[in-house]
Amino acid sequence: MPTADRSRSWEQTAEASEYGTRLLTGPTLQLRPTTEADLPLLESWWLDPAVAALQSDAVRPGPPGSAVERFRGWSANDGDAAVGFSVATVDTGELAGHVTLWGATVRRRSATLGVLMGPAHRGRGLGREAVGLALRYGFLEMNLHRVQLEVWAFNERALRCYRAAGFVEEGRRRQVTFHDGRWHDDVLMSVLQPEWTAGTLDL
Repeated sequence: MPTADRSRSWEQTAEASEYGTRLLTGPTLQLRPTTEADLPLLESWWLDPAVAALQSDAVRPGPPGSAVERFRGWSANDGDAAVGFSVATVDTGELAGHVTLWGATVRRRSATLGVLMGPAHRGRGLGREAVGLALRYGFLEMNLHRVQLEVWAFNERALRCYRAAGFVEEGRRRQVTFHDGRWHDDVLMSVLQPEWTAGTLDL
């Protein structure tokens, strides 16, 4: 949760330790490393045609294993340009989803957010918390100035989630994707670090 003053230096070791724990944990969800055990379930969610219609430019199921390397790459966390985490419940440790921030550069300090939530964890407000944790990490640890995303205009559930998390619509690419015999718009959204600090997002 944003605090009033982040400029004060840490005075004790305990403050740094508390920050490291708090950074990755929300009221009901936590960010953790993606494990090999997570990959089959994450892939099954990603390749689900119902998800593909919401997340991808085409509903085109792939063979088993086709998305595993993608999640491994997103979650390697071996550089400054991108991070990826599995999202798990605090109480049971159950895998709930995955978030990634990618494409950051030193000069622009802007990254793109990607979110995937499992079927049992949708429609319960958990996506907003997962987005909030990703933003917290991006702004407090990656020193980002801007986090952006794209979402199909027909994905009202995602639009509500992103707006609640503080994202604002910047514009649209008109009729850019084709599903069900029709053309659909792509909505461009972002949230800036000063907006987040001002309290647009409260976990």
